[in-house]
Amino acid sequence: MAPHETALSVYIKHRADLLNYASRIVRDRASAEDVVQEVWLKFSARWEQGEEIHQPLSYLYMIVRNLALNWVKRTALQDKVIDRGSSAESVPHDVPSPERILYFRDEMRVMADAIAELPERTRIAFQMYKLEGRPLHEIAARLDISVPRAHQLVKEAGLHAARRLLGDERASDKAFGKP
Repeated sequence: MAPHETALSVYIKHRADLLNYASRIVRDRASAEDVVQEVWLKFSARWEQGEEIHQPLSYLYMIVRNLALNWVKRTALQDKVIDRGSSAESVPHDVPSPERILYFRDEMRVMADAIAELPERTRIAFQMYKLEGRPLHEIAARLDISVPRAHQLVKEAGLHAARRLLGDERASDKAFGKP
């Protein structure tokens, strides 16, 4: 991307492609519109904070993917809730219930704990890739490892976090050589 491009110009230039990408994931054009709108909010907020985004287009696609997958999970969960009962209390609301808030806070705590448990290189690779949106070649250069090894570290970290979220601590321990 040219240095003179603004967040808005990058977003507008690729909005149609981002919308098509989101549509393929959520399988609903109206919901994809919502996802892409939320992408703009996240992208512009980071841009306005002055954070350097090395690959804005890749970063946009990553946000689309993450938000669209979250939308799919949330929709599936809402469908399960509606299928279980027909009372007004079982219908999902726009505002999360106190129980949902506590659930997500607990999930975030588990995720933070899982990341903290990682070996230092694995944690750095995961944070650079998932939280900072850095490309694998940059992670490899920073950690003085190969790109495939950087990919492997990110993958291991993601699997570890997923296992922790699913409550499978023994499988996660084995992945890191713990008895």
